[in-house]
Amino acid sequence: MTEFAFTCTGVRAEPYAMGPTLVFRLRVTASPPTRVHALALRCQIRIEPARRGYADSEAAALTDLFGERSRWGSTLNPLQFAQVQVMVPGFTGEVETDVVVPCTYDMDIASTRYFDALEDGEVPLLMLFSGTAFTGDGGFRVEPVPWDKEAGFRMPVKTWREMVEQHFPGSGWIRLPRDTMDALVAYRSRRALPSWQETVEALMTAAGERTP
Repeated sequence: MTEFAFTCTGVRAEPYAMGPTLVFRLRVTASPPTRVHALALRCQIRIEPARRGYADSEAAALTDLFGERSRWGSTLNPLQFAQVQVMVPGFTGEVETDVVVPCTYDMDIASTRYFDALEDGEVPLLMLFSGTAFTGDGGFRVEPVPWDKEAGFRMPVKTWREMVEQHFPGSGWIRLPRDTMDALVAYRSRRALPSWQETVEALMTAAGERTP
């Protein structure tokens, strides 16, 4: 039975992707060094928020996710970040491959709100693996990759911010229901407002949230 081990060696923001994308570098080791013809992996990535500290400003921004800091002993639970599939090419002993993770800047997603709240430091991640290995020197043998295989990694917050800035420079993004969007379009049209920024600012001024 082949024993597999996984190590995440780095991460980068992919500058040429159509949308926000992180690329994790994964090292896979097979022991003993049997010929691995292919490795079909399922990779689940979780955020482990209890494994870092938070400034007061970060804690305030995380209130909607975890509540007040006094409650964090019971509310600072792992968050699902991504679930992707990876096909690792054939190797013997050890190989490195990319784990491509499409991301979103949708602030309705808990992981996005978490990343956005962090000002600096690192994001504690846990990568969980399972899948199927095709091994053998004189033919094919099918082996499972057990569910208990995992790799911890601390992703720099600046990498997330770099990725977001590549696709949404100096701006944010929100998703609205169709009827709300239609109402905003009509509001902007009636007042001949030249941009969405001025449309939102006009609404905030009318609500007393901003001084004209």
